[in-house]
Amino acid sequence: MPKRVVTGVVTSDKMSKTRRVEINRVVKHPKYKKYVKRSTVCHMHDENNESGVGDRVELIESPPVSKLKRWRLVRVLVKSTEVDVAALRAARKDAAEAEALEAAHAGETEQA
Repeated sequence: MPKRVVTGVVTSDKMSKTRRVEINRVVKHPKYKKYVKRSTVCHMHDENNESGVGDRVELIESPPVSKLKRWRLVRVLVKSTEVDVAALRAARKDAAEAEALEAAHAGETEQA
């Protein structure tokens, strides 16, 4: 039997070499015959930590890697364009502190 290959969106990358992926699908309700959105959450093994939150990835079934991991990363289809606002603010703050430190150091050398 061939291994299943599916695509999903990474929802968490907090673990090392492990990603939480949500696979969305549309299912017809048995009684009301209306199409309903459903999602499956699975854990994937990402050996090189290539994917991040919001990335669309392709997964393939694999033998169990750990208690939860039954999928492996094939490739990253689309990288996320979301900006981490907290990281951006921290980077700006660090840059401002570095500039202030340089200015203070430059002022000390002029006085000497």
